[in-house]
Amino acid sequence: MGRKLLVIGGAALLLLAAGHAYAAPLIPTVSLDVGTSENPQDVATSMQLLAVLTIVSMAPAILVMTTSFVRIVVVIGFLRNALSTQNVPPNQVVIALSLFLSFYIMAPYWGQANENGIQPYLAGQISQEQALENIVDPMREFMFRQTRESDLALFVNLSEAPRPEGPEDVSTFTLIPAFIISELKTAFQIGFMIYIPFIVIDMIVASTLMSMGMMMLPPVMISLPFKILLFVMVDGWHLLIQSLIMSFR
Repeated sequence: MGRKLLVIGGAALLLLAAGHAYAAPLIPTVSLDVGTSENPQDVATSMQLLAVLTIVSMAPAILVMTTSFVRIVVVIGFLRNALSTQNVPPNQVVIALSLFLSFYIMAPYWGQANENGIQPYLAGQISQEQALENIVDPMREFMFRQTRESDLALFVNLSEAPRPEGPEDVSTFTLIPAFIISELKTAFQIGFMIYIPFIVIDMIVASTLMSMGMMMLPPVMISLPFKILLFVMVDGWHLLIQSLIMSFR
């Protein structure tokens, strides 16, 4: 019995060693070296790679703050609070819906950026600086259409820059914060309109419960089904999404 165990154990060790020896060459190794370069072109390429990595890391913030995402996600958040449904729909659903609606709304502008900036640059027809300008121009057009003049004037005055003669003289770094606060104000206005019918239901339910002497019963528990019923009967999601999309046109 002891000899059999020794033989089995030795065979198992041999198999493990053989498998390790066979699999070892398949494991890749990665090494990063930092050295000196005598060619300025190598330094320029490294700086371009660093700039691309920086832009990629900031891509979520750029997507959120320069598109229709802000208004959509804030309005849906107001709707969820007005319905008193806590975490329904879940945050993942709210974020995903806001993203796909943003893709739908921004598709024409991104199409212009791709047609006028990315594709000509990849074909070697324009320079990198011209491509970047052609990509940013449709986004600036969208933000200018949604930004209030008073909000834009606020950041222009705070920057102490010369008074711009036209939209082309406004810096993108001045336009983005003005666009964001304009979007927040619009989202709060839409949220206020959403709250009104649900507040009326809450008031009716609370008054009814008080008149019946049921002051210990939470009004939210009774009004929630009526809010959901009202929202479903008027096809609330259809009306809300239609209103949001039309507000950008």
